[in-house]
Amino acid sequence: MNESRASSGARRRRPAPPGPSMTDVAALAGVSAQTVSRVARDEPTVKPETAARVRVAMEQLGYTPNRAARALRYGHYGTVGMIAHRLARTGESRTVEAVVEAAQSEGYTVTLVDLASPAADDVSAAVARLSHQDIDGLIIIRAETATPDTLVLPSHLPVVVSDSRFVGHHPAVGADQVGGAEVAVAHLLRLGHRTVHHLAGPPDSIPARQREEAWRAALAEAGAVAPPAVRGDWTATSGYDAGAALAADPEVTAVFAANDEMAAGLMRALHEAGRAVPGDVSVVGFDGIELSAQLWPPLTTVAQDFGEIGRRLVDLLLRQVRDREDLADTHSVVPVRLVERASTAPPPGR
Repeated sequence: MNESRASSGARRRRPAPPGPSMTDVAALAGVSAQTVSRVARDEPTVKPETAARVRVAMEQLGYTPNRAARALRYGHYGTVGMIAHRLARTGESRTVEAVVEAAQSEGYTVTLVDLASPAADDVSAAVARLSHQDIDGLIIIRAETATPDTLVLPSHLPVVVSDSRFVGHHPAVGADQVGGAEVAVAHLLRLGHRTVHHLAGPPDSIPARQREEAWRAALAEAGAVAPPAVRGDWTATSGYDAGAALAADPEVTAVFAANDEMAAGLMRALHEAGRAVPGDVSVVGFDGIELSAQLWPPLTTVAQDFGEIGRRLVDLLLRQVRDREDLADTHSVVPVRLVERASTAPPPGR
């Protein structure tokens, strides 16, 4: 009886059968184990058709490369973490898309956390969660209400932030928000408008605040009086709602909208109120999304280079990961450009 119990106990302690090995994948794909290893590391030396055959074999067998072993041997996991807030917003979604594309071109995958709230505690919690998922570094797409003093980040983790407030703590990348607002205001004043009204973004958005402050400063610099700003939430619906008040004011001849989607809603409100764009009111947007060229009339806008923003974010992160560079004081500002279309013209009577 004792022997039976011992035998039973031995059976319970028997380890599970090992999973598929690199050798198994090599045999199924008809290649060497070295080739499988190269495919697992995403090395470009493997022919595309061979790499595809190896990945099919991996999937059929349920084989997963040992990422911890890879990190030990090559010094990195091949994955970066990214934290974003409200991906439904155009700026955030376009920036995330650009980061993923830039990371993939460097052989890295991206693990994304989309936060419902930009509170510092929520961002810090997301950072803690990602830091335990074998990532080489972290990209934060605008920390919004978090600050360098309130955001808790692991000291060993390379970080880059799309938020200039973190310069001196972490490298930062962003579009020229101030320059973009200034060029929009200057364009409308140059056409002969006495002042420029502003359809602002939400107050919890750093880019919205930067654009609003730059709009106000540009008018003051030109000696023009800044009217009270009206506010939306980045959506076309909010632009339409705010546009009703602007359309009802006969003094409004030029509006700088903080993004293209709100500008689209504004233009509809103006049309329904019988005010022509640009005959009665000129409109300028911000972002340069594809929709802006398809509106009627096509929208004059300040275009951001989201692709370049993504490339610079990934570059600054990987310079820390691969080369151990100290880039805390680096602030990379990506230029914007004014795209003039048919939604702007001199004011009535000029």
